[in-house]
Amino acid sequence: MIFSQKKIVFRLSSIILCGCLLASSCKNSGTLKEPNRLNDAASLYLREHADNPVDWYEWGDEALNRAKNEDKPLLISIGYASCHWCHQMESESFMDTAVAKLMNEYFVCIKVDREERPDIDNLYVHACQLLNNGQAGWPLNAFALPDGKPFFAGTYFNKESWKNLLISVADSYKNKRNKINMQANSLTFGIIDTDSLFLVPKDISDNTNNLYQSFFINAMNEIDLVNGGIKSTEKFPTPNLWQFFLQYYFFTHDRQSLDLALNTLDKMALSGLYDHIGGGFFRYTTDNLWQVPHFEKMLNDNAQLISLYAHAYRTTKNDFYLQTLLETVAFVENNLADKSGAFYSSISSISKDGEGEFYFWDKSSLTRGLDNGNLVLNYFKTIPAGQGQPNKGLIIPVSNPSDFAKRNGISTDRFGEMLSDAKLKLLNQRNQRNKPSIDNKIILSWNALMIEAYLDAYTASGKPVFLEKATTLSAFLERTLIKENGKLFRLVSNEKVSGSAFLEDYAYISKAFIRLYGLGFDKHWLEVAEKVVEYANANFKDKKSGLFYFSAYDTNNLAVKKIELVNNVMPASNAVMAEVLFSLGVVLEKQEYIDISKNMLNTVKGYMVTNSPASPEWGILAGMLHHPYFEVAIVGPEAVMKNLQLQSNYLAGCHFLGGNEENLALLEGKKQISGTWIYVCSQKLCKQPLEEVPIAFNKLIY
Repeated sequence: MIFSQKKIVFRLSSIILCGCLLASSCKNSGTLKEPNRLNDAASLYLREHADNPVDWYEWGDEALNRAKNEDKPLLISIGYASCHWCHQMESESFMDTAVAKLMNEYFVCIKVDREERPDIDNLYVHACQLLNNGQAGWPLNAFALPDGKPFFAGTYFNKESWKNLLISVADSYKNKRNKINMQANSLTFGIIDTDSLFLVPKDISDNTNNLYQSFFINAMNEIDLVNGGIKSTEKFPTPNLWQFFLQYYFFTHDRQSLDLALNTLDKMALSGLYDHIGGGFFRYTTDNLWQVPHFEKMLNDNAQLISLYAHAYRTTKNDFYLQTLLETVAFVENNLADKSGAFYSSISSISKDGEGEFYFWDKSSLTRGLDNGNLVLNYFKTIPAGQGQPNKGLIIPVSNPSDFAKRNGISTDRFGEMLSDAKLKLLNQRNQRNKPSIDNKIILSWNALMIEAYLDAYTASGKPVFLEKATTLSAFLERTLIKENGKLFRLVSNEKVSGSAFLEDYAYISKAFIRLYGLGFDKHWLEVAEKVVEYANANFKDKKSGLFYFSAYDTNNLAVKKIELVNNVMPASNAVMAEVLFSLGVVLEKQEYIDISKNMLNTVKGYMVTNSPASPEWGILAGMLHHPYFEVAIVGPEAVMKNLQLQSNYLAGCHFLGGNEENLALLEGKKQISGTWIYVCSQKLCKQPLEEVPIAFNKLIY
């Protein structure tokens, strides 16, 4: 998968590989006949490479020490289990004995699962972007000195190009070492310098209203006004960008902001990005019309999109958004659920029959699933699967269901029933095919996003089962991956806990627990969130900038320890941590947390505001900090029920606390002899209590 991001592009004066990556000869070495050392790896992606003749290592001291002792460059190949082009390169090159001989003779080869070690991935993705005009993606293939400093990086290479590259890099490392060392040092300094440039304030007003407007204007300029999404030859969902537009509409009543968001949501849900039979969204599309996807499905994407469509439903009450989010929840539960109540990371794009074949239909298979007279047959059209398969492809709707029903003289409800019945029949038929494989890693940060997805589904649908499932998932993660002192582990694989966690894990799980408290009013989750935040403060925070490193202080063997400020495939971890600190500061009345959050935004605002699509979470934070916020205290036996009634509407700028106990400072003295009362407060100043939810709601509208 290839992506690009607007970043400062590093211009090296000593790029030597472009000129020298033309062949010289090499000698052969033996190849592996037994499973290599990845056979016992925790990661499925790594284990899938255990039968390669390449002498792969996992990242660690063993590989790095060998490289130093033998004076060999590192070859670091990064991917993930559901990545189509990762498997393509494996089958073409890493399974080829002649290619493996080159790799084993001249390099110490390291295979990395980017979902297991996003810190390593972040470093070499950045190197790849600097060398390739902002372009990077997976598989990511980087060459580095034995100390890990990168000197060249690229993405997918076909076999012949890869062989030539290996020969040329080996020759350069042997015969042009000074230039290689200069490039590695320059590129490493480039990574450090571009990170530091993000932190230099630009000439921009300190007025947060102007800042918030600037975020919106700059983001709007990057939007495809016709097809939705960001202007690009490919389309990615970027859920938190549309969360920002929904928030902006709530605060400013700017209808254009809402229209831009809803246009994208409609296009995504009615296109090839969405699985119209089994529910759920694919990772991205290879065209700019949302039609032709790569077929991997990721938990992190789908969790964020559940939340996005829930917010859109709470804003508009459009049933199409509710149906989309409920189908996506069902997809996650039916395909990614572990018996523990947690969720696996992804489904591959490939089955035994080929990429995407599991999702393709032809006319005969459709009519076997549905009667010829079934109106639903006319609801779907087919996107051709590709060359050689003119009569086979992916099915998508011709319009949204309500418009189709009206055109065909049938009620929306009746057509909805017909459509649900038809989808079930087609799903049962499709499930007889060879299914794509599932990566059964349970990743903390991704499951934290699923907690939020469940909570947002609860507020949109009103179904208590979603709150119960969010609580069950939270309890499992706390029990399994959170230590008493607040330290986190990254993942569970085959029932084994492994890996130190990263800033995204600390930020996302804290945010999820604060949100869980704000709906169920169990103070325990606030206490756990604070414990996790305190550990992050002590072990990740950069004292100079006030921001947080992506890896903890005690992380070893990284050439550069990065501060993540912009989105990758996940929301920017520093921006989410800043939101967490602000929310926790409001609810716990800890001004020091609020001050840290404000300082974090002030540090990055100069760069972030001009790169809104790459950093929309900072725009969301700007909205939270600019607008006066409300504390909504709901006290009494029906507190959770009235809370749900309030939050069934989209309400930005509100922090909810309450229950049947006065266990927080703002709740003291608010419980009355009878009844459940709603206190609308601002900066700790509370108005007269109310019993009626609609009256309280009207006081929360900006």
